[in-house]
Order: sequence, then C-alpha cells, then structure tokens
Amino acid sequence: MGKVTGFLEIDRQEQKYQPASDRIRHYREFTIPLSSEEVQRQASRCMDCGIPYCHGPTGCPVHNQIPDWNDLVYSGDWEEAARNLHSTNNFPEFTGRICPAPCEEACTLNLEDSPVTIKTVEQAIADKAWDNGWITPQIAPVKTGKSVAVIGSGPAGMAAAQQLARVGHQVHVYEREPKAGGLMRYGIPDFKMEKHYIDRRVNQMIAEGVTFHYGVDVGVTTPLSDLVDGHDAVLICAGSEKPRDPGMEGTALAGCHYAMPFLIQQNRRVGGEDVSNEAPILATAKHVVVIGGGDTASDCVGTSFRQGAIRVTQMDIRPMPPVREDKMSVWPYWPTKFRTSSSQAEGAEREFQAATLGVVGNNKGKVTGVRCARVDEKRRPIEGSEFVIPADLVLVAIGFSGPREDTFLAEVGPLMVRDKRGNVAANTEDYKTSIDKVFAAGDVRRGQSLVVWAIREGRQAAHAVDTYLMGTSNLPL
Repeated sequence: MGKVTGFLEIDRQEQKYQPASDRIRHYREFTIPLSSEEVQRQASRCMDCGIPYCHGPTGCPVHNQIPDWNDLVYSGDWEEAARNLHSTNNFPEFTGRICPAPCEEACTLNLEDSPVTIKTVEQAIADKAWDNGWITPQIAPVKTGKSVAVIGSGPAGMAAAQQLARVGHQVHVYEREPKAGGLMRYGIPDFKMEKHYIDRRVNQMIAEGVTFHYGVDVGVTTPLSDLVDGHDAVLICAGSEKPRDPGMEGTALAGCHYAMPFLIQQNRRVGGEDVSNEAPILATAKHVVVIGGGDTASDCVGTSFRQGAIRVTQMDIRPMPPVREDKMSVWPYWPTKFRTSSSQAEGAEREFQAATLGVVGNNKGKVTGVRCARVDEKRRPIEGSEFVIPADLVLVAIGFSGPREDTFLAEVGPLMVRDKRGNVAANTEDYKTSIDKVFAAGDVRRGQSLVVWAIREGRQAAHAVDTYLMGTSNLPL
C-alpha cells in the first residue's frame, strides 16, 4: 500500500493528452506524462484494502504485484519498484501503454469511481528504468544445449523467447514480417505505442542470446516439420489473424476492407517500410464508416482522422451502455459502460444499436454507403428503421475468428487438434498440442485477447517447455 490516508487526501490525476487538433497531425504518442513527484502522489493513493483484486486473476493476468510497487514508488525506491514490476511482466512499457487496465476496474477505490492510476504508474516505472539504465540483458550463466523454436514474435512469442533464453536454452524466433512485434508493431498505431519500444526490447533479447529469423512464414516458406526436426521443442505463438466474416452483401466492392490491411499498411508507412507494391488504402478526403465497437475499430477511427478523413462514423450493434455501471453487481470484474477512446474523442460520430445490413455501391463497383437498421434488444433489425450512411471507405473491425488457415495448419491438417472455435488445442497446464514436441500459447490457443494475456501465456508456456526439456523449471508461473 502507499500512504495510509493518501486515498482520502489526494485526488486521482490522469495523464493529459495533446489537443485533438494538434495530435491528429502526426502519428506520435500524444500523452503528456505526469511528473515523477505526481506519480509518487498517485501511487500513495493505494490503500490497505485487505484483498487487492487488482493483482489477482480478476484484475491482472500477469499477477503484477501492484500494491508492492505502488508502495515502493511512494517511498521513492524506483529501482526496486522496477525489479518488482519486471518479476511478473517482461514488457511493462508495452502494457503501460496499450493494456485497457482491468486492474483499475478491479481497484477497491473504483467503487467510488476513483481507482489508483495503476497503468500510469506502471508506465512511469518502466520508462524510468530504461532512462536510468536499470534494464540490461540477463544472460544465462550456463547453457543447456537445448534448442527451442518460437513461431511468431508478438507479445506471447517475445515473452516466451526471453524467458527460455534466460534459463540457457538456444532460442530461435521465426517471424513472417520484416520486424518483430506482431500486431503490437503492425496492428497498433504509433500514436498509441511508438515502435522504438519494441526495438530496444528486441536488442535486449538478442544480447540475451535470442536469434530472430525474419521473412519466415512457417507452413508457407518453411515447413513446420523442418522446425520440429531441427529443434528440441517448438512453441507456436502465431496469433489469431483470421478476420471475422461480417456475413453481409457488398464486402467485395472497391473501398470496403477489413481493418487489419488498413492499419498494417499505415504502420508500414510510418515505420519506413516500402508499401509501393500494395494498393493504397487511404481515408484522405473521404467519408469513412467503421463497423465495430472495439479497440481495433477505435484504431481505425484515429488513423482515418490522421489521414485526413472528412467524416468518420463508427457503427456499434450494441445499445449505448450506461455511463456508470452498477458497482455492486459487476465489481471487481470488467464492466460494460460507456467509454470514449482518445480516437473517438477526435471527432467520430457514433451510431449505437445499429446493425449493418450491407455495403452499397455504384455501377462502377465502388462503395457509396452502408445500409443500416436499428435493432431491438435481441439485435434483430426493426422493420421500417433502415437508413443509409454515405461512405467512400468502409472498414470492417468486428474481431478475429482464429489463426490463419493457410500456414502450418494447412501443412499438418488433422494432426493438429483444434478446439470448437478453431484455435490450436492446448491446455494451460503443459501447453502441449497434439503433435509431439509442439506447444502453443497466446491468441493462437486462446483466441483474440489482450496483450497482457499474451504475455501471461508466453511466460507460462516457457515454464512448460523448460519443464519438458529439463524435467523441472525455475521459471516463474
């Protein structure tokens, strides 16, 4: 805990943003960090709540010891706070920026709508640790002689690879893209997290002995069987990239795209990668409709504004949620309530309780609008409520339905057992798949989820792989 009476004396203070009129002119992060002194004041608000739901499975999948490092920050021992934070989370500067912070929803002070600014404190600890040189490569003193292949360099793959390298295994990460990070790099816009944070973690991991192989699409350019034959264990952390089919007419029209091609292409531009061989997907001077109400849809909104969209409308089939949830029936779990993301605050028009019936176009095959209807409480279209929203660009952001099918899954076929949702089947005890020596973790196993869950599964899978190779493991669960 922090100061005994801190929560009574100090108000919650969040990071501020640059004005929307300024931040939509660039792709850099736009939060204005709190001073170290203010972060200490915010950490001091952590109270002696008895049961800290914030750092249990309810609030934090990686089990960050939040009350402990809040107290350390309040006491001014930032270096020990950084050690404590890294004991459970390999990449707190990632989660401090892009995690939706279920820990804050689970905070006891959230019963009064004033939770501790846990996410802000976490980011401040991680950034200060880097600025002061406290984060250095942790090189294993003894090598095991065992070799592990990790497929995918998203947060699950990176976390697993780092843990396995630190206990002495030879780790090879195979990544389809030219750079590491998975959807953290290519799906999440730079205005939410700049990519140099990933680059310096990759450099740390290289110094720890991890070898990255880029441009390797396992099951396409390199058979999975080659990795199985060439390594003592294989861990699949390939993510969940197959977009969910909206099941509506008009998606083949020019100007209608899934969210990821749009976001990935812009992230490549910002990252200096060559996109000249791709058909440009741009919102410049267009009326944009984004279908979906989640984080990916919000990222499409913010990117569209930065590209110079005339108007952006976001469609959500769900009814407008309450501004304040019923704490006694929901807390400490994640509540459904009205939220406005920083991207939505930049000027998006939001349509709730509206089903998208189809995309309409002209006789040239180009998008001209989105046909919608209001829905009842069972999300059925209400007769006579149809309307059309003009659109030049339609972005479908309704989630993902599992891993890509044209990769290693096509290669191994029925040998790889899948769950009922199409994900690679593996439990959270040993993370083993149905193929000998092959493990799976992250979104490819659990389905589309949060970065914090990916890190958690990567760490747990590393423990499982280490146990498989050595008979026992000292890696934390």
